[in-house]
Amino acid sequence: METKVAEDRAAEPVPPVRRLIRLIRRFARPPRGRARRVAAWCAALPLAVVSLVLGCRAADSDGITPVPQLLAFLPWLLVPALLGLGLAVAARWPLGCAWALAAAAVTGWFIQPYDSAAAAGPAPRPRGPVVAQLRVLTANLEFGGATKGLVEAVRREEPDLVSVQECDTRCGAALDSAALREAYPYRKVVTVAGDAAHGSAILSTHPLTPEAGVSGKLAMPGAVIRVAGRRVHVQVAHPMPPMPGQLDVWRTELGRLRAYAADRGGAPTLIAGDFNATQDHAAFRSLLDTGMRDSARTVGMSRTPSWPSLTAPALGAQIDHVLVSDALRPRAARFLDLPDTDHRALLVDLDLH
Repeated sequence: METKVAEDRAAEPVPPVRRLIRLIRRFARPPRGRARRVAAWCAALPLAVVSLVLGCRAADSDGITPVPQLLAFLPWLLVPALLGLGLAVAARWPLGCAWALAAAAVTGWFIQPYDSAAAAGPAPRPRGPVVAQLRVLTANLEFGGATKGLVEAVRREEPDLVSVQECDTRCGAALDSAALREAYPYRKVVTVAGDAAHGSAILSTHPLTPEAGVSGKLAMPGAVIRVAGRRVHVQVAHPMPPMPGQLDVWRTELGRLRAYAADRGGAPTLIAGDFNATQDHAAFRSLLDTGMRDSARTVGMSRTPSWPSLTAPALGAQIDHVLVSDALRPRAARFLDLPDTDHRALLVDLDLH
């Protein structure tokens, strides 16, 4: 009799909730055996780091050190995510496998080019025909070391507008040469003796009126150039990098660039330089949300690295940008390798409507 009762109980269907609890327990069961436990811990460590960075990205926050530094290389989070997956498989840890697959999937989602349309709305069609074409070059010279390379690039590419960062006294002297004076009679150059990182410059083939520019620890001059009867506002970007202990300065200076972009009104506006930020930084996305468009992203190059030049384009982050308002439409963009600098220069062709 007792045997029949036990058989009847075993034959009873298991309630769905109880079945789910059993499945979860089996799924989350820690690996057995010393080697498997070690593999599971080794998988959990990189997955925890990846999850922290992705959590800040999803929360639209740059977090604290080391999150901003790791966000610059967000696509490469796939490496520790896949490493964690391999270790979780070796440990026979189902929960770790699911964790790793989720981290890889979320990383892949964020690798997509950032679309600011949700915040700024779709880009309106430019009003009127194309009245002029502009070629813009931006280059960080790394303490003036790439001055010679910049001069050669300017002669070869013949840009209409040049934005230079980390222009030291050597750079200032080279830009003041007779040949460049003739080619670029309109300019604003800021150099500081003894501080090679501080200096910046704007060179133009079009008439230029200097403006105060955005304030920062490094020079970020501004100007208005007149092109085909239109006033185009130009601003050099070179906020401080997100170094440990200086994140507030970095955020503040990117915030000032955002304020400059937000206050532009309907005037054609261009911000070019070393932003020390990628599309994965909330502070930079906030700037894009004002309606400024990233030229490289517009022509399909949103993930082309510009720094560090030693490993780019195979490995790196795109922190050098040319941002434009709606009246300026990018037609093409190229990254140029200059000697003696850790940045790649960016050359952009624009239509002015």
